[in-house]
Amino acid sequence: MLTIYIGYDSREPIAYDVLVHSIRKHASKPVNIQPLNIRRLKQLGLITRHAARLNGVMYDLISDAPQSTEFAVSRFLPIVLQQTGWAVFMDSDMLFLDDIYKLEEELDGCCAAMCVKHEQPVVDGAIKMDGQPQVAYSRKNWSSFYAINCDHPSNLSLGLREINEWPGRYLHNFGWLKDKEIGALTPGWNWLVNVQDKPATVYNAHYTLGGPWFPEWVPQEYDSLWLDAVMEMKRGV
Repeated sequence: MLTIYIGYDSREPIAYDVLVHSIRKHASKPVNIQPLNIRRLKQLGLITRHAARLNGVMYDLISDAPQSTEFAVSRFLPIVLQQTGWAVFMDSDMLFLDDIYKLEEELDGCCAAMCVKHEQPVVDGAIKMDGQPQVAYSRKNWSSFYAINCDHPSNLSLGLREINEWPGRYLHNFGWLKDKEIGALTPGWNWLVNVQDKPATVYNAHYTLGGPWFPEWVPQEYDSLWLDAVMEMKRGV
């Protein structure tokens, strides 16, 4: 059974619920979905690094930089929580449009991790829909959806101490891995909605700029994908 870890942000519970529903709806087999809830993770002693809120913005003190979500760093816990086999992490502002098990066709056991290798520019200081700043760093969005090979020896260097002490920019860059150990997934596994052209095949739509669940959201071209999923979830479809 495939285990999927989803970043949970208390400000966007509806986004998490819709994503979970969309994964289960399209999955050809049962999936094990685990939310990464920062409050629970701190209670368990898995996340010990300190964050603060400065002028309404979440701030990672170790990284000396803003963080736009509550799961900015906890996204790297799957290697600790699972320890063997492949695990998948994804942001909560996503929507699945196809079978998650098709991912297995692309997984390469020679790789330590695999992701869509985006190369889009980010303007440092731009503001997201929830008032959090965009932070520019290399390999932006690589870690928003990734599969990690828990049996790969290079991942042994990533443990709880490193996750809680290394700067976020290093973690998001998969800095503990050699470039050749990071495999590339096809673009449809992490389509950046309203940022990129829609790929020919889309498995996963990523509303990285925000979506219709925000009260102040200005309608965009692909809102209907998410809104239709909400209605299906409510109807139990």
